[in-house]
Amino acid sequence: MENQDINEENINKQEENTTQTEATAQENVTETPTPEELLAVEKDRYIRLYAEFENYKKRTSKEKMEFFQYANQDMMISMLGILDDFERALKEIAKNGNEADLQGVELIYNKFKNKLTEKGLKTMEVKAGDSFNVDFHEAITQIPAPSEDLKGKIVDVIETGYTLNDKVIRFAKVVTGN
Repeated sequence: MENQDINEENINKQEENTTQTEATAQENVTETPTPEELLAVEKDRYIRLYAEFENYKKRTSKEKMEFFQYANQDMMISMLGILDDFERALKEIAKNGNEADLQGVELIYNKFKNKLTEKGLKTMEVKAGDSFNVDFHEAITQIPAPSEDLKGKIVDVIETGYTLNDKVIRFAKVVTGN
């Protein structure tokens, strides 16, 4: 008796599974996408892939342009020390030297500076009395302001700042008033 009950249960379970499988099969048949739907899905996938590839091309092109624009940045930074030395030499020769020496050094200095300018180097124009801007200036020290209008402003410029293609490569070192 017990075996017969177990057999009947197994048969009932098999019948239920068969009915569920048939129902699932009918659902799958009705859910099969039409060729138009398949075409729309593939077209959407193609458009997304094409847009992604276009974005990749633009991004790599931009990166390549930036690389060429700033490839000589390290060389330019190393040349700034030489440019500073030229400026100091010109000041000293103007004080103590003769006119011929001054003209010769000025000629070399101008030629050197023009070549660097051709490659994108620009001098920051900073004067005493300008407002202090942390994006372009580096405050070396603060001193009591000589006048009331110089409080929080630049009192003296210690070292010239430079930009390379509108990117700051050396901040102008300044003294501010407080």
